[in-house]
Amino acid sequence: MRIIGGSAKGRRLFTPQADNKAIRPTADRAREALFNIIGSRVKDSYVLDLFAGTGGFGCEALSRGARRVVFVDNSSLSLDLINKNAALIPAGPNRSEAIRYNLSKGFTETLVSRLGKHRFDLIFADPPYLTQLSAGILTSIDKSCVLSNDPLIIIEERKNFNPPEKLDNLHQIDNRRYGVCSFFFNRLNKK
Repeated sequence: MRIIGGSAKGRRLFTPQADNKAIRPTADRAREALFNIIGSRVKDSYVLDLFAGTGGFGCEALSRGARRVVFVDNSSLSLDLINKNAALIPAGPNRSEAIRYNLSKGFTETLVSRLGKHRFDLIFADPPYLTQLSAGILTSIDKSCVLSNDPLIIIEERKNFNPPEKLDNLHQIDNRRYGVCSFFFNRLNKK
């Protein structure tokens, strides 16, 4: 795994040992395609990387000019990898924070208070595939107060996942398949 673009382009990311199946990093090609879709939205954005694993998405965002990235994961191994990888990005440690939190609980007041006052422009969630966590976290994001005025929420899941297409505040605008995974893109409903 490596950083695809931006100030840290080409730097290799720290990854778990090959026998560790608990962390499944997003493949470089899929991440590159995803950032081609996101385009310039990442510049100066506030990014939330949920079920962050190695922090590949958030580190890519930092490399491409995100103002701040908050990584959330419940694994101490993941948090260690995230901190090492953020340190590879110029000013990465100053523009990022890693929070240990069990996201199966959703967006509780505890998590929201730990996220701080910023509202997020880009939210990426990569929960374990086919565990119902994807639908739960999307619903939780929909009901939360962490969204900016024009957010883009991306869920990575298996290609046969069927997320809700419309929630109270969010609706699906697109989905893209890359091998066995798909990215589901959500935006705020128009008022």
